[in-house]
Amino acid sequence: MRPRARPHVFLDSNVIFSGLYSAEGAPATIVKYFIEGGMTVVISQQVLDEVVRTIKAKLPEALPSLRKLLVNSQLEIRKDPTPEEVARWAEVINPDDAGILAAATDAEPDYFITGDSHFFKSPVIGRKSGLQIVTPGQFLERLE
Repeated sequence: MRPRARPHVFLDSNVIFSGLYSAEGAPATIVKYFIEGGMTVVISQQVLDEVVRTIKAKLPEALPSLRKLLVNSQLEIRKDPTPEEVARWAEVINPDDAGILAAATDAEPDYFITGDSHFFKSPVIGRKSGLQIVTPGQFLERLE
């Protein structure tokens, strides 16, 4: 992994949604930190699609905030992994999360930040992927 001046992170959809849903808590702090230029964020198209779908369904009033975030930030959106890459990770995590894990691994972030416990259930996931998989709270603790 190459050294970086700012943390380079892959955000899961639940972190972005939670950060837009509430101005309090670790996800909101992470979104604010990103907006202020404190870190580089990469997501996959699948993550973006999940965020948009969830906001439309559960928090449509946050759509303008999401648009503003997308337009005014240096968010890197990568194309989704190939079916072969997804299948590789489906051996270690449920198929629904395999695409996210494949995209996060491909991005080579310093941290993969997620609130989804599926990524923490087995130590094999972190070991095989080489990712530092952390919750929003754990990420903030590591920044201090």
